[in-house]
Amino acid sequence: MNLVDVLRKPEGKTFEFKRDLSSPDGLLKTLVAFANTAGGILAIGIEDKTRRVSGIPDVLEAEERLASLIADSIKPRLVPDIEVVLWRKTQVLIVQVYPSPSRPHYLERLGPDAGVYVRLGSTNRRADTAQIDEMRLFGQFGSFDEQPIPDSNSEVLDFRVASELFAPVRELVPSAFRNLRITTDLHGRDVPTVGGYLLFARNRFDRFLDAWLQAGRFAGRDRAKILDSSEIRSYLPQVADHAIAFVQKHLSREAVIAGAHRIDRWTVPLIALREAIINAIVHASYAEKGAPIRVAVFDDRIEVENPGILPFGLTIEDIRRGVSRLRNRVIGRVFHELGLIEQ
Repeated sequence: MNLVDVLRKPEGKTFEFKRDLSSPDGLLKTLVAFANTAGGILAIGIEDKTRRVSGIPDVLEAEERLASLIADSIKPRLVPDIEVVLWRKTQVLIVQVYPSPSRPHYLERLGPDAGVYVRLGSTNRRADTAQIDEMRLFGQFGSFDEQPIPDSNSEVLDFRVASELFAPVRELVPSAFRNLRITTDLHGRDVPTVGGYLLFARNRFDRFLDAWLQAGRFAGRDRAKILDSSEIRSYLPQVADHAIAFVQKHLSREAVIAGAHRIDRWTVPLIALREAIINAIVHASYAEKGAPIRVAVFDDRIEVENPGILPFGLTIEDIRRGVSRLRNRVIGRVFHELGLIEQ
């Protein structure tokens, strides 16, 4: 690895500097957080604020000690790449951790509940119960919304509403529910998946209290005074249209003259707004409690937010490069079939 490139990188979600191994606890938390989130690189022998390369006096001893610390302190077993890199008259250690299929990793001394850390920005945060469950379920089912709901049955789903939504696309026969993973077979019974329940269950709010969208229009540029609000509790495929209708009430338009024609143009492109809201619905972490999806209209901007950190393995830099990772596969599959998302 080229140390010049390493020194140019800012500390962030996937990068951190450590001066030495004198504080192994913080170092181990970083490695656990990297493995549980999106991977990352830890450079040891570089001061984090000044970027001065202080180096490691006995780098081979430090490498052996680090390998032992990782093997003895982190469960399940984590095997990062450890590389000794020369720099002028000294040496540093570069530890590269990849997103792990065995997550959640945790510090053994703290246990599998208190010892799980995730990376938020340039900090390590203790994972909450919902995040730990999501990591475990990802390894078992691929996504939270693909897991079955054992104590339910397919009759809780509103087949009429689902058929009406699919009518412009195709006839929704009962077998399509399984093909889309809206339902799944569990010990010979047809039960809804979490995604199917979120999408079409009549009583979905009994299990998922926050599977709705809160829209608000605020005076000025902060949340001090609210002028209008709406709780949108439609079926998920209908939520975006209702949210956009709310926002349109509070958007202004300008008249643009193009040749002999007048065109009304919204101050915020509706296609961009729709994309943001649909993304918020498809990528929300419905395992978390306490916060619905929110759309807030201010004088100078519109904010769209949903619960949950970035899907595991994804970074802001990935998103800017056009990389996408679907958090909810069932919801994504249905939205794609309905033409609400492209892929």
